[in-house]
Amino acid sequence: MHKIFGEKENAPYLNREGAYLIPLCGESVAVIETPKGYFLIGGGIEAGEAHETCLHRECLEETGCEAAVGECIGSAEAYTVHPVLGHFHPIQTYYLGRLSAPVTPPSESDHRLVWLSAAEAVDAMYSEMQSWAIARAMERVQPEGGR
Repeated sequence: MHKIFGEKENAPYLNREGAYLIPLCGESVAVIETPKGYFLIGGGIEAGEAHETCLHRECLEETGCEAAVGECIGSAEAYTVHPVLGHFHPIQTYYLGRLSAPVTPPSESDHRLVWLSAAEAVDAMYSEMQSWAIARAMERVQPEGGR
């Protein structure tokens, strides 16, 4: 499934492709808390990088945990105006997954791994796209126990 947020204006956009992990445990989802708000684990894909490689790298950087990447549950894109970047077009792909126990300290010191109920996470996410992805994940799976 693919969803588009916002309306494209007649302007040049900065495209940014990203991959994001949705780790579930029962009715809870792991997200990253930053000074700006709550986000899914993941981020921008570097040149020539595969989605799974991006997810492994981002998980270690943001959480200190290793990722077990599962099924792709969909993608979304948005047409927005960023206060610094101008017309911005994030294109995000979402994967179910799991996190290991921490294996190293996270390298991003202002990121904190938290577990929220799926309902809390949907309401709390900074990005409407990521709220949609969490709701989609919960519709698609019967969460299993364990992290």
